Amino acid sequence: MASDVNEITISYEEDGVIIVKELDKIILSKGAWSTIIFNYQDWNRTKNEYGPERFTIRRYRKLNGEYRQQSKFNISSADQALKIITALQKWVNV
Repeated sequence: MASDVNEITISYEEDGVIIVKELDKIILSKGAWSTIIFNYQDWNRTKNEYGPERFTIRRYRKLNGEYRQQSKFNISSADQALKIITALQKWVNV
């Protein structure tokens, strides 16, 4: 586990293969409760290649000096991501 919010990653390696490849992250909030949105790709074992870009929003809580994941929301597709963007732009004066 990470002790600094900047160290948090969703990258995951198994048997020398990066199964979850983190492409980017944006820290939305810092503190005892931190929120991070990640851009990532999953390794497709069948095709032997990375799949499409995916997105996840994760919430972390710092306990005893370590950040632990408390919740997550996976955005299922680029189309759903665009719908979320559209809804937020409608609600927020931009």
